[in-house]
Amino acid sequence: MTNAMYAAASLYNDPRFFSKSEVRIRANKVRRQRIFQLQLTTTIIIATIVLFAIIFMCSSFSSDAQSDMYKPEFKYYTTVMVHSGDSLWSIASDHYSEDYYDDLNSYITEICRINRMNTDSILNAGESLIVPYYSCEYK
Repeated sequence: MTNAMYAAASLYNDPRFFSKSEVRIRANKVRRQRIFQLQLTTTIIIATIVLFAIIFMCSSFSSDAQSDMYKPEFKYYTTVMVHSGDSLWSIASDHYSEDYYDDLNSYITEICRINRMNTDSILNAGESLIVPYYSCEYK
């Protein structure tokens, strides 16, 4: 019996429209639909809880806490006067810090970028260069 026929027959509550097997089949179909909806809802809720727990665990394990021994270092800039016989390499090697730069070339590249010059520029005595350095002291 189709849904429309079942609905029309149920309006009259007439037992001649329903056989026992049709009633049983219809009841089983409705029961199976409810069970499926309950299982689907339960699965979605469990999946949401598991996903939330995974996200919460991952975010709590990757904390940005620092140890008590950590001393922050700050980046500053200073002006260096070029003397006769100085080169970009000698000035850079005096202020270079291995902790913050991959190599001396990357430090020289930053000095050149700050001072708007090329790496092969000639330095003249009396010029001043801006050179970055790092210090634990906050100024």
